[in-house]
Amino acid sequence: MTADFLPGRMQATPLTLRMIFDRMRTIHGDGRVIGHDGTFTYAEAGERILRMARALVDDLGVCPGDRVASFGFNTARHFELYYAVPLVGAVLHTVNVRLFEDQIAYIVNHAADRVMFVDDELIDAVAQVAPSFETVERYVRLAPGDRTGDLPGLLDGDELVAAADPLTDLPDIDENAAFGLCYTSGTTGMPKGVLSSHRGMVLHTFGFCMAGHLGLLETDVVFPVVPLFHAFGWGLTYAAPFVGAELVLHGSDSTPEHLGGLIDQHGVTVAAGVPTIWKQLLPLLDNGTVKGSTLRQVAVGGSASPRALIEAYENRDIPYLQIWGMTETGPAACASRPRRRHAGLDREAILDVKEKTGTIFSGLEARITDPEGVPLPWDGQTVGELEVRGPWIASSYYGDEGAEKFNDGWLRTGDVAWMEPDGYFRIVDRAKDLVKSGGEWISSVELEGEILAHPDVADAAVIGLPHPKWDERPVAVIVPADPGAPPDLASIHTFLADRVAKWWLPDQVVVVDEIPKTSVGKLDKKLLRAQLEHVRLG
Repeated sequence: MTADFLPGRMQATPLTLRMIFDRMRTIHGDGRVIGHDGTFTYAEAGERILRMARALVDDLGVCPGDRVASFGFNTARHFELYYAVPLVGAVLHTVNVRLFEDQIAYIVNHAADRVMFVDDELIDAVAQVAPSFETVERYVRLAPGDRTGDLPGLLDGDELVAAADPLTDLPDIDENAAFGLCYTSGTTGMPKGVLSSHRGMVLHTFGFCMAGHLGLLETDVVFPVVPLFHAFGWGLTYAAPFVGAELVLHGSDSTPEHLGGLIDQHGVTVAAGVPTIWKQLLPLLDNGTVKGSTLRQVAVGGSASPRALIEAYENRDIPYLQIWGMTETGPAACASRPRRRHAGLDREAILDVKEKTGTIFSGLEARITDPEGVPLPWDGQTVGELEVRGPWIASSYYGDEGAEKFNDGWLRTGDVAWMEPDGYFRIVDRAKDLVKSGGEWISSVELEGEILAHPDVADAAVIGLPHPKWDERPVAVIVPADPGAPPDLASIHTFLADRVAKWWLPDQVVVVDEIPKTSVGKLDKKLLRAQLEHVRLG
């Protein structure tokens, strides 16, 4: 090929978060971020963000590459940090406020955070652990308030913004530079840090907004019930403004009454959160306290949704979309949206589809492998560990810990799945949570889903406990719908008889008032096993 036929050169526009920021404040400047701490148009928020960017540099001495921590809930001020910090080349570290104090101290020191922004209502909590912080130099109140606590030199963020001139000469930033740092929930040891690049989050935003994935529109009102400190709020703080959709932020109040009220008050069309949230909202939808009439979609992730919950929303004409991802997947990576081949299926068959995990997002790849990392066939039956890779998938942990999680460019998710020939897959369990009985695997996730359909069960978890003959057997831990009339083992067996294989039936039912959850709302099976280590089977 001669030079005359070489393709033309394309403009090398860096993929940084400034691209999203500029579009938000200009093209979509009339959109709004609606928070309990204030409502701002995107144009107004853009002005405040540029003022905060100036304050970060001039007042707080933040330099490119510095880590700036946020310790807060879903607020408009927290939203502004999502832009101000990366725009000056620094790294936003969203601290999970629900971690234990020793974990918080560990990740703040591991990240070497220099500045920490704190919600007013969390100042006392931070003051308790602050003496353990080794690198934090300045504390800033994130939202309006008057608490002082025992934080040295506490500054007021609103005062900094009001006094600062907008930083109009933003620095040029390499698209491969880090914009954010988020730590895992630490269910198997201390949390691990995932450092994400500008380029990765921009590409994640492109992918997340696609019609076949989350499918956001400018006319949407998006409600991230998922905490902004959990996996970057699933990326919704970037995805919604990018397309011009409005954002509703609920602060720290996650009660069903408050969430339902915001949905109706602001005409929310797309809401996102863990299954527990949507289960708690159902009684309010049933009794008419919450209408939910504007919802065109609820996006649900964090853990697998039981079929009964999916069906309950579909019966109310509220489409239920399971999405899957991890902190390491940047965060969203898959959606269970029916494909072309599913057209014409009856209602029950469509529920079967929606109960699966779905198809990996465009731009990413997925496969299943055996314990040696060898790829397995996509035949809808063979089970292996799910691995993913792509431009917004982590390739290592911050500090190069956990190298065993990465396999020649692929992230080993720790999830066990099977894949159909066209790539539609279903995660059957976490590898560590499978019940290994008599050489066969029992999916705790699937068994939990069936038990949750029992009318007398409000919540359920399944764990494997040692058995002298079968190695392990499943034990069902349940919260009864009526504390005075809990279902017994016989009732559970009768209900499950035509739903699961006979050898899947739990050996014991343990009734509790509440099932422990992790800081991000997942079942805390590590704690459950510790609580039930006294139980003897066989």
